[in-house]
Amino acid sequence: MNTKLKAKLAKYLIAIGDDELVLAHRDSEWCGHAPILEEDIAFANISLDEIGHARLWYEIAAELLGEDKATYPDQLAFFRSASQFHSIQMNSLPNGDWAFTMLRQFLFDSAEVPRLEGLVESSHKPLAEAAVKIRNEEIYHLRHTSAWVKRLGLGTEESNRRMQVALDELWSYAQQLFLPIDGEVDLVAAGLVPDSAEIKSAWLESVVPSLEQADLIIPDEGPPPRDRSVQTQHLAHLITEMQSVARLEPQGRW
Repeated sequence: MNTKLKAKLAKYLIAIGDDELVLAHRDSEWCGHAPILEEDIAFANISLDEIGHARLWYEIAAELLGEDKATYPDQLAFFRSASQFHSIQMNSLPNGDWAFTMLRQFLFDSAEVPRLEGLVESSHKPLAEAAVKIRNEEIYHLRHTSAWVKRLGLGTEESNRRMQVALDELWSYAQQLFLPIDGEVDLVAAGLVPDSAEIKSAWLESVVPSLEQADLIIPDEGPPPRDRSVQTQHLAHLITEMQSVARLEPQGRW
């Protein structure tokens, strides 16, 4: 792989790592506040999984860029400004109620599984091997969130209403998952990553029936999603909070 292609793949991996890290931080905010004890534990574990996934992507990016894989992930997580993150906007939105959080996680997980199915076939062996590990965990995440979507959508009139409100807000944000990341065309041509259009097609085939079976109405797609360089007003606060401890002693060993 030549230097330019390595740089493009590293940028791709940092972007999807940012997706995982930002969502993990939002998920962690439910620790101690989930609706039942078992879910408090389960969702905290999902959050930890997402952090682990972000670290794996950052480590592979470090190797591609010739950086120290032991320290580079922490540099990316704790010492970049919010404007340097490339996560999708959906993941930085405030948690809202349980319906909003669970539906967001479901929409994200439903895209992660086909993305990982493609990455398992990557011509870059370290990437393919990491995708195998992450895929097994994301399949569990999707089963968990799918069950909650059904439970809330088919529960009470109030739980269905809240799910529909969440879906109406999140649907257009979710489309940003399928915007090609800079350099993706070359990465797809090299057999390194899957095509985002194919991921979206697989996502729709899975998500639409699941939502309809939960008695939810698919909204219009809305305006075209913004690219990853545009962030919500909420990300800066999230990043400041997430980085606060590490920045107290930047040279410290935590």
